[in-house]
Amino acid sequence: MKAEILAMLREKKGYVSGQEMSERLGVSRTAVWKVIHQLNREGYEIKAVQNRGYRLTEAPDVMSESELQSLRKTKWVGERICYFDEIDSTNSRASQLAEEGALHGTLVVADHQNSGRGRRGRSWSSPSQTGIFMTLLLRPDIEPANASMLTLLAALAVARGIEKNTGLTVQIKWPNDIVINGKKVCGILTEMNAQMDYVNHIIIGIGINVHNTEFPDEIVQTATSIYLESGRHVQRAELIEAIWEEFEACYEGFLETQDLSSVLKEYDQYLVNRGKRVCVLDPKGTFEGVAEGITERGELLVETAEGQRKVASGEVSVRGVYGYV
Repeated sequence: MKAEILAMLREKKGYVSGQEMSERLGVSRTAVWKVIHQLNREGYEIKAVQNRGYRLTEAPDVMSESELQSLRKTKWVGERICYFDEIDSTNSRASQLAEEGALHGTLVVADHQNSGRGRRGRSWSSPSQTGIFMTLLLRPDIEPANASMLTLLAALAVARGIEKNTGLTVQIKWPNDIVINGKKVCGILTEMNAQMDYVNHIIIGIGINVHNTEFPDEIVQTATSIYLESGRHVQRAELIEAIWEEFEACYEGFLETQDLSSVLKEYDQYLVNRGKRVCVLDPKGTFEGVAEGITERGELLVETAEGQRKVASGEVSVRGVYGYV
């Protein structure tokens, strides 16, 4: 009921009467009053005026299932939301839920991870009350070979969501690092469970530095946060909603073609590496060239002295010749 009351308060800029709430929810006005007081204790500022009702004047940066559900406008992402104050890893929990039969669109969100993971087994710093740590479970009817493109779709959705929510200029470091002013603000980890010709499930984990003011020594030169770049605190739950609305839009186009043709030009515009000299750290041999954009399959096109090469994500890493980007 808490999520429904928050949603009703957000629907109107003015007051919502207790009678209207009780009738819509099928509960007593006393039950509504108790939830309002509970929300006030949690930090929501809700003004009550006799004969007018209640009005939400300010919402704190709350991460809870009720807050996320009250903001939800997506069609299928987050139809089930699993929220945790603390968890080992949202990817690990999403994988567990997938094995237990959780539905397509299940969203796992945590305020703190004690074993956050990045690509290639790296750890991801996940302090409480600072970031967004979430994982989406997908059960797409696609060929396993096409799954890696979902990582690039997620990157585009995050870039769009951050820009719309904050006004910051965002770029993508191929394939899936989100950067602001040349520093990483978000990482994405996609994992798949599949058979030779069938995808059982795919999970997309996203970690965003939101309120961070400092970072571990090993990443302090390459990491940043939305707060450090904008100078203001944003509502994490609102940003989460913005990102998944963008992802749904991207995903629909992807399913029609099972490639990135619908977003290729837009992705290239976000690409921080485009037109720059990069170093490709390939296990088969490191090489340099100029990044030109991506293919419809999400491969990075690199013009080298020997000609154009297509670089697929996976074990390959791309770095700017003179730094992170």
